[in-house]
Amino acid sequence: MKNQTVRPSAPELSDPRKAVIDFSRSAVPRYVQLASLFRNRVESGQWAVGEQIPTVDELAEDCQVARATVRQALDLLEHEKLIARYRAKGTFVIGKPQEQFWCEVATDWSGQLLAPEGASIEVLTARQRLTPAPVDAAIGVMAPAYEHWRRRHWRHGKPYYLGDVYIDAEVCKRIPKKSFETKTSMRILRDLPGLEIVEAHQTLTLGSADPQIAELLQIALNAPIAYVTRSAVDQAGRVVFVGRGIYRGDVIRLDIRLK
Repeated sequence: MKNQTVRPSAPELSDPRKAVIDFSRSAVPRYVQLASLFRNRVESGQWAVGEQIPTVDELAEDCQVARATVRQALDLLEHEKLIARYRAKGTFVIGKPQEQFWCEVATDWSGQLLAPEGASIEVLTARQRLTPAPVDAAIGVMAPAYEHWRRRHWRHGKPYYLGDVYIDAEVCKRIPKKSFETKTSMRILRDLPGLEIVEAHQTLTLGSADPQIAELLQIALNAPIAYVTRSAVDQAGRVVFVGRGIYRGDVIRLDIRLK
């Protein structure tokens, strides 16, 4: 009788949906992490629009958390109009996160000139002599002095962007005050006679809201946000504009065309 080679059977893959999550690895509150997990289930279609989601008891058991934590997480999704609770019937999915993303972070020059339709700008502080953190020397030479504005952008009755604007003090002398209440920073510079923007840069990083940002953008503490740093250089190689802005993460979308 010939010897038979016995091949080990492939290990069974565990269902990632049943994996226990170690929420203690992050400083973000447990219910916020849980809300992010549930939000991803809605976005991926695991919890489809129109379908009933598991009960609080089932979710608490699956995720190994307290029922109160599950309720807090579901409160966030309900506030975002992703789910609806019905007495004696259960909780149902009524929307998807991407349907909420109406604020696009522009990745080209023309997009930087336009604010979202229906947006309004609130000036919080104006014309303060403040110096921004220096940009990379390879980008351009910093101006001797800058004037600073802090603005908050609104749409649909909620603030979605908080921006700190630093503009070369010499350039500011020619900017009408009203412009800061109606135009994006890049549009202000583009419309200024005699000023030519020859180069612009933008960097986006992700983070979470501290208490001050959470209050100004009306979002939960440690909610996701996007930091955007922009700079513009004139024909003389001077950095005439530095912008440091914060978008609330629940309304923004970043589209990049790949060539």
